Amino acid sequence: MVNPSSGTVTVDGNDNVKAYRAARSMVGLVPQELTTDAFESVWATVSFSRGLFGKPSNPAYIEKILKELSLWDKKDNRIMTLSGGMKRRVLIAKALSHEPQILFLDEPSAGVDVELRRDMWQVVRDLRASGVTIILTTHYIEEAEEMADRIGVIRKGEIILVEDKVEMMQKLGKKQLILHLHGKIDAVPEALSPYRLALSPDGYELVYTYDAQGEHKGIAALLKDLHASGLEFKDLKTDQSSLEDIFVNLVRAKG
Repeated sequence: MVNPSSGTVTVDGNDNVKAYRAARSMVGLVPQELTTDAFESVWATVSFSRGLFGKPSNPAYIEKILKELSLWDKKDNRIMTLSGGMKRRVLIAKALSHEPQILFLDEPSAGVDVELRRDMWQVVRDLRASGVTIILTTHYIEEAEEMADRIGVIRKGEIILVEDKVEMMQKLGKKQLILHLHGKIDAVPEALSPYRLALSPDGYELVYTYDAQGEHKGIAALLKDLHASGLEFKDLKTDQSSLEDIFVNLVRAKG
């Protein structure tokens, strides 16, 4: 749809201009917009998409896709009669019809109810397990945290970071130790200033933030110095940054 101005794109060694048929046959796309033939049946439109890429007819494979996406009982329904969530599933079925090795999902869960979304993500997991490379665009950060192996963060159309999810969480994430005190205090004792503790507005909690991948020796020292300062705590818990926390911090830092 867009003519390249410079550079090259290859799909498994196939140039997407010089060998566009080979390149495109390896790629499936689930667009964000719900665009498909309103008057066709589910079965017909998915089968037609397979034929567009020169794949031989394979009713058993089409049946398998439709059943996995809970569309089998709708196979003879016209697209125009389906709900928005079902139409989204049809787009996924069309994208999978020619057995692509790379699948682009552009906000596939937008407008999809909880039950349909759960089933859809199970299909995505199975595809990933079978070796299909999946590129997911989403505004639901929890989906990226649950599904992705690598994360790319985009700000105003520019990729500002691409990294392995686990490494990103370890490198950029923070952990917090939250101490619930026996009694209220008005200020953090001077002796505890090296720990840069945050005091809650009600004066009953101290929060110690530390590096998620660093050593935890500082916690033992903190507890010792806390006792030496005459402060006693009745409970403690730890908290760790979510991918959403990291995303927000990245976008703000790059702003």
